[in-house]
Amino acid sequence: MRGKKIFDISLLLENGMIVYPNNPEVRIERVEGETSVRSDISMGTHTGTHIDAPRHVFKDGKGVSDIPLSTYIGKCRVLDFSKVKESITIDDLKKYKIKKGERILVKTSNSKRGFAAFYDDYVYLDGDAADYLAQKRILVFGIDSLSVKKRGGSDQRPHTSLLKKGVTIFEGINLAGVKEGGYTFIGFPLKMGSIDGAPARAILIQN
Repeated sequence: MRGKKIFDISLLLENGMIVYPNNPEVRIERVEGETSVRSDISMGTHTGTHIDAPRHVFKDGKGVSDIPLSTYIGKCRVLDFSKVKESITIDDLKKYKIKKGERILVKTSNSKRGFAAFYDDYVYLDGDAADYLAQKRILVFGIDSLSVKKRGGSDQRPHTSLLKKGVTIFEGINLAGVKEGGYTFIGFPLKMGSIDGAPARAILIQN
């Protein structure tokens, strides 16, 4: 680790932070006792930087604890799509020659705009592009928005195509200070059992 830069790509969990519309707001309340202090925390499973497990869209799909721990750590590539205006397409992805078993994180203008407010027009993954990545059998797909799919869109493939093929989705990553290239990815979700998703602490280590 000596001499290698670590990038924290997680969103800060705090009161007043953005959440996807209709998701629970984050509530962190300080409670003082006679000899100690604790905090009471309430939030949804898809808050901040988090994973989507297959159970997010498939009733009998795998939950968070059913995904091998090895999925959450290993080599990855950050692909820079900061110039994309609306959605990431197959044509955007093809030039990178993506291979089976890769962890792919995409950086878009979402990271540059920041996460102080929620924007309906965030950059998302196109349905055909999701099919393409699913066919490639990648291991992880991460994006710098709170959802991989279009806000209010009827095309569910960005979730269903990836999760059906066992691709773990990371949403809400912040790649503002990260350049395109290869890294070591570590992103472990909270140990919350066989449920639909969980907040995660995600980092990148410079190769």
